[in-house]
Amino acid sequence: MGRHYCHLHLISDATGETLITVSRAVAAQYQGVSSLEHVYPLVRTQALLDKAIAEIAAAPGMVLFTLVDLELARRLEEACREIGAPCLSVLQPILNLFQSYLGTAATPRAGAQHSLNADYFRRIDALNFTLMHDDGQQSENYESADVLLIGVSRTSKTPTSIYLANRGIKTANIPLVPNVPLPKSVETLRNPLIVGLLASPECIVQVRTNRLLSLKVSQDSPYVDRFLVADEVAQSRKLFAKHGWPTIDVTRRSIEETAAAIIDLYKIHRLKFISS
Repeated sequence: MGRHYCHLHLISDATGETLITVSRAVAAQYQGVSSLEHVYPLVRTQALLDKAIAEIAAAPGMVLFTLVDLELARRLEEACREIGAPCLSVLQPILNLFQSYLGTAATPRAGAQHSLNADYFRRIDALNFTLMHDDGQQSENYESADVLLIGVSRTSKTPTSIYLANRGIKTANIPLVPNVPLPKSVETLRNPLIVGLLASPECIVQVRTNRLLSLKVSQDSPYVDRFLVADEVAQSRKLFAKHGWPTIDVTRRSIEETAAAIIDLYKIHRLKFISS
């Protein structure tokens, strides 16, 4: 049985990130169905909305939108009724819940979640820090990190670090290389939460092999030797146990799931650090 395809139109007065995230989370629940995404960001004028409506008419499908301008939202809903395309405001049910609970209406502001506030600059600062402390760089600054990730090659240290940085968490990471000791300073760190990342040897070998293939490098290398990789993982487990560092097995976890687990550990770590 082949895959079923449908058009999905995502119309936003901001970046569209919210719509993309929500729609993909729902689409993932339908096996055998793929949505053809049409994303229309920064739709804040009638002219831009008309262009989006024209594309919906040309390729009818489901329409999700986040438009705080009530007139634009009304115009889109009317057009979708005429076209016969199901249309839904993703934010409106949540806004209704907030209004019901708080007893006051929202003040419409397009793209308000992306305003240049203190939280925004905190995330930018975290991202800059993380990029500068990737793959063992600038180890003398690790005390300034919020989180330090340690693991053998191909345990998703860098993408996890960047994801955490986007949540405002300054993250450094160190690769465990056979016969290369960790910087001595790591053993005396107090501020950062240190987390060991693990994966099954089979998973690591597969990822490393794909990496070598993409680089067009010979696969006859200790880097992908099953027994040597298994020893790397075993040694990393011993290291983490020796220092009492929490560990996360990333074998069957997405980057988002790994990051969520680290954030939970970080919250506990901060409470202990503050109370000590």
